Amino acid sequence: MSETDAQAVAQDPTRWFAGTPRVMFVHAHPDDETISTGGTLAGLAQAGLEPLLVTLTRGERGEVVAGPFSQLQGTDGLAPHRQAELAAALFMLGLERHAFLGVPPARAEGLTPTIYEDSGMVWGPDGRATAGPDASRDALTRAPAVEALNDLLAAAHDAGAGAIVSYDDGGGYGHPDHVFAHRLARAVAHALGLPFWEIVAEPELEGDAAPGAADAATERHDVSPWFDRKIAALRAHATQLTVDGEEIVHVGGQRQPIERWETFRHRAGALPSAGAAEQPE
Repeated sequence: MSETDAQAVAQDPTRWFAGTPRVMFVHAHPDDETISTGGTLAGLAQAGLEPLLVTLTRGERGEVVAGPFSQLQGTDGLAPHRQAELAAALFMLGLERHAFLGVPPARAEGLTPTIYEDSGMVWGPDGRATAGPDASRDALTRAPAVEALNDLLAAAHDAGAGAIVSYDDGGGYGHPDHVFAHRLARAVAHALGLPFWEIVAEPELEGDAAPGAADAATERHDVSPWFDRKIAALRAHATQLTVDGEEIVHVGGQRQPIERWETFRHRAGALPSAGAAEQPE
């Protein structure tokens, strides 16, 4: 793709993911969807392309920002509060289609609804997240993989998904739930013959590379038109982060720029011809 073509794609949501409608995004916890893909979700939704978000857990093990909600940490009250935060964030992004894994439409037919819990994590010596030693028996990463896989297959089928987006094979920063999400999402994409796109962290690109400077399988989205929506959605996740100007301040004090570009790399399955995908009815 030439730099001119890449620039045109970057600014036109109807050409993102080769123009595929009903892209299914698979995220591990509430807030992940907005941090890494919020602008893209907002752009696709505004363009009428009906993106779907599947959230795998309710973030039961999340740390909580010091302040009015800090007493929720480690209690049964955190999960419903984070569900409410997610609902508010999705309203800000204009996203109407959402499901939690384990609950219809993201539950295999004939099975009683279930809750997959946050597996928790600890920071490893290399600065990346790794599995914690105390995951509950209901944790996502302890669930029967076939059951969770069939639940995500049900969600993709119900949504008429045309492509699937999730983390890279390292889960972005190593969280075991993110790694599990990648494996589930990529397996479903393979089973259904759908394109799989992995989220690429901006630091992986060299400097402020132009949209056409990445490899041919990489697509960058200019989400500046939806930046204010992304900011508002981030503010909704008040137990998990604070917005300071154009930066996120995480629970541990780490700062992260709020990106105006969101980047994805095609990894599996055949890409449809640009503009050839069936548009939503």
